[in-house]
Amino acid sequence: MNDTLGLKGGDRVLKRITERLITLTNEECLLYRQGGDEFIFLLKNSSFEVTKTKAEEILTLFIAPFTIDNQEFYISPSIGISCYPADGYDSNSLIQKAAQALFEVKEKGRAHYRFYQTHMKSSFPNYIIMESHLRKAIEKGELYVHYQPQVNLSTGAIDSFEALIRWNNRKFGFVSPAQFIPLAEETGLIHQIGEWVLEQVCIQLQKWRDKAYRSVRVAINISPKQFLQEQLVETIDFYLSTYMIPASCIEIEITEGAMQDTQQTLKVLKKLKDLGVFISVDDFGTGYSSLHYLKRFPIDVLKIDQSFVKEIGMNHKDSAITTTIIHLAHSLGLEVIAEGVEREGQVDFLKKANCQKAQGYFFSKPIGPKEIEQQQFVLM
Repeated sequence: MNDTLGLKGGDRVLKRITERLITLTNEECLLYRQGGDEFIFLLKNSSFEVTKTKAEEILTLFIAPFTIDNQEFYISPSIGISCYPADGYDSNSLIQKAAQALFEVKEKGRAHYRFYQTHMKSSFPNYIIMESHLRKAIEKGELYVHYQPQVNLSTGAIDSFEALIRWNNRKFGFVSPAQFIPLAEETGLIHQIGEWVLEQVCIQLQKWRDKAYRSVRVAINISPKQFLQEQLVETIDFYLSTYMIPASCIEIEITEGAMQDTQQTLKVLKKLKDLGVFISVDDFGTGYSSLHYLKRFPIDVLKIDQSFVKEIGMNHKDSAITTTIIHLAHSLGLEVIAEGVEREGQVDFLKKANCQKAQGYFFSKPIGPKEIEQQQFVLM
């Protein structure tokens, strides 16, 4: 809203939101503004069913659009709920638990509500503290890159890896990428973090080349927001030149969600291909898959999402979808990689379906550069 309407316009929206929320207040239901765009309802002597009804009433308030300067805006609230005394005895504990439930809501698509559950416990007390620590993670040396081998199913050879970022916070310990990557995207930190990963991969490839190890290809995940960055291609070119890395050693991995703007996507992908890097589509089949973009875009690799791989051999539909993706990739002259392979039965199925490569815990978890060298993955 601030980007669209300016700060004053954003404040007007917050006031309109407040006006709607206030209509639900009474002596048993108090409303507070926590800060930014976060509000807190405090329900007194409320049962589970009453609380649930209140959450549904809040969601209903936002069905109608907000009209600002004759323009309609639709806003969807996300709600995290904690209960006294089950989730805490003081305000800080209850707010933290509600924030963790809210985080889960945002992870699962937003625009609904969830009650706090013990499995939602995270390393960080709340979202704001996580952001503060994430902003300092690079300068404190808390981020690092692990590499997961991609195995050629015909030969057993390994000539490519996927780079995966990890965060070990000095105070709170290991933080799951599922937690901090969405936060990085929401706050814009993904640009800084993404560029850091790119440079680290180039540095590592340079070290392996200096040791006369054989050439390997490393796939780097690019978020939808990074993909829209105007300087993306120039940034990749800069690091390739700086560390004298052949473009063919880098694979840029994008999701289907990054390809919604067809014209912009085609423009960026053509520039990347002119640079000489490989391009792969991650989690294929989980988004709004379109055969149209497979025809138009200069893609080299399709990655079958692990949600399909998980049930192959046991679920007829997942097996059929996986086989179809493999055949489709072959027909288009694309390499295909199956993710999340954990069982020998999955490997046997993929081999019979002529899937070229696979990655997953059956072969190796993501490991550090030293382990890769010790296991001679870059020597073979």
